[in-house]
Amino acid sequence: MLPTNYFDCLRRYLPELPEVETTRRGIIEHVKGKVVEQIVIRQPSLRWPISESLRPELTGKEILDVQRRGKYLLLRAETGTLLIHLGMSGSLRILTHPLKPGKHDHVDLLFPDKSCLRFTDPRRFGCFLWHKGEISEHKLLRKLGPEPLTDELDGSHLHSLSRKKNAPIKSFIMDSHVVVGVGNIYANEALFMSGIHPKRAAGRIALPRYKILANNIKLVLSNAIDVGGTTLRDFTNSSGNPGYFKQSLKVYGRGGAACKNCGAELKEIRLGQRSTVYCPKCQT
Repeated sequence: MLPTNYFDCLRRYLPELPEVETTRRGIIEHVKGKVVEQIVIRQPSLRWPISESLRPELTGKEILDVQRRGKYLLLRAETGTLLIHLGMSGSLRILTHPLKPGKHDHVDLLFPDKSCLRFTDPRRFGCFLWHKGEISEHKLLRKLGPEPLTDELDGSHLHSLSRKKNAPIKSFIMDSHVVVGVGNIYANEALFMSGIHPKRAAGRIALPRYKILANNIKLVLSNAIDVGGTTLRDFTNSSGNPGYFKQSLKVYGRGGAACKNCGAELKEIRLGQRSTVYCPKCQT
């Protein structure tokens, strides 16, 4: 039986890398190769104001590709890149026929075939930023660590950066300068799978354990992407359907429940102002 706060816990957290990658995969076939015919901005006041230059810069331009860097979506056009972050509650959806916008539908990209890419964000913590230069040099991206699903992330990378670090390992792997995209849900899960206590100092973990952890970070993120991300209250994929990885969560949101490995009661603490759940017997 799930603890009473299970769904409350899920509601508090923003879309993580698997949700963003699920969105990228869902929208790319509907926007790549299409020309932006019109841009409708109903609410420009997001985390950062939408620039007035977005309309003249992107209107009439072809979307060449849809990429992802960390939790940022990158819509590449001929003259620049539209950088999108979903914030805490944002989503992108494809509309194939006109649909009256709701209160929180802030931006539409309209295409000649009458389809629409709609950005919805109730809390308005997302962003829609236009960048004309090399996107990797954007101030939000240039200092990011490696992508977790590439060969750049391995045990040696984590081990070398962790030397003399007293920060808890959970905070360490969630630092985007170390590796991008390991959000709270998946940090909890990867540490449980690796048998590592979330409060253990990053600098006191040996290379063999880091190799296991790096592999489990890749595994938990890959599994989540394969099933469409973790269902959060505010996240729907581009077809309007939730992901279902939440059904496979082993510790996150299960504080007070029995460990699926040993049966011990899972403990829930606050670490870095985030909910952290672990097994006191399985994780050392």
